[in-house]
Amino acid sequence: MLVTRRHAFGLGAAALSTPALAQRSFPDKPIRMLVPWAPGGTTDVQMRAVCEQAGKRLGQPVIVENKPGAGGILGAQALLNERPDGYTLAQMPISVFRVPFMSQRPPFDPLNDFTYVSHLTGYLFGVVVKADAPWPDFKSFLADAKANPGKFNYGTPGVGTSLHITMEQIATQQDVQWVHVPFRGVAENMQALLGGQIHATADSSGWGPLVEEGRLRLLVSWGPERAKRFPQVPTLKELGIDIVSTSPYGVAGPKAMDREVVRVLDAAFKEAVADPVHVAILDKFDMPAMHMGPDAYTAFVRKTVEEESAMIRRMGLKL
Repeated sequence: MLVTRRHAFGLGAAALSTPALAQRSFPDKPIRMLVPWAPGGTTDVQMRAVCEQAGKRLGQPVIVENKPGAGGILGAQALLNERPDGYTLAQMPISVFRVPFMSQRPPFDPLNDFTYVSHLTGYLFGVVVKADAPWPDFKSFLADAKANPGKFNYGTPGVGTSLHITMEQIATQQDVQWVHVPFRGVAENMQALLGGQIHATADSSGWGPLVEEGRLRLLVSWGPERAKRFPQVPTLKELGIDIVSTSPYGVAGPKAMDREVVRVLDAAFKEAVADPVHVAILDKFDMPAMHMGPDAYTAFVRKTVEEESAMIRRMGLKL
């Protein structure tokens, strides 16, 4: 009997020590980061920069895997089938908090199906047209669109994204009817605009270099204040349109992740966000550093889901 007890005690001690050992050794292999946007866009460039710096802190590479399409929810959907071991994460755009409330069959529950690890940053959004377009500013573009219902179209990275939602909010406020054309990413969006297939593009600041080169014209930006790189361009609020849209985002993993693993990951991303190499990328795209740890990020998600679901019901948006 004594031997049995000792044996049982030994097994119990081993069982208790195993998680601690696993936590101390995390990570012991590369981590996948699912980025639900096409390569080369603002999010892809920023996420690759922050993942490189986080990988240096973790001692293992954080490898970006692009999953573009479906308005930015494919990374979140993929997490539903992954183990909650910390080795698969995803960038979580705000469309993750909207699409379930626009769908007859929600693909996931944003509050309960994920572990929110670390909040990172937000976007500079704006509306651009070709440099030779007949609209010198956003007011003239709105006036033309209002006078010609349904004639003008605009591109975005997808249905249910902040770009799509905000353009429809603008249309509602300004009594405008225009046509939404979703694309898989900024490269397709820019190609269609430069090729004359669409009249305007609403997207994050991946259009910046083309504006600086003089190939595109930025009509308006959507932040709380003017963009540092484009101080001559007004915000929506300056034009009397009471909207600020920055679409902040972070990274998450599958539900039920170990808290110590989450802590290790967040500590690495917190340092990575503030690393000068990453800050230079944020400055390039006029994106703010907006780190939040797991608890603050989770509370932010709950508040965002409440606000976004109410907005979707109010606007009657459906996929």
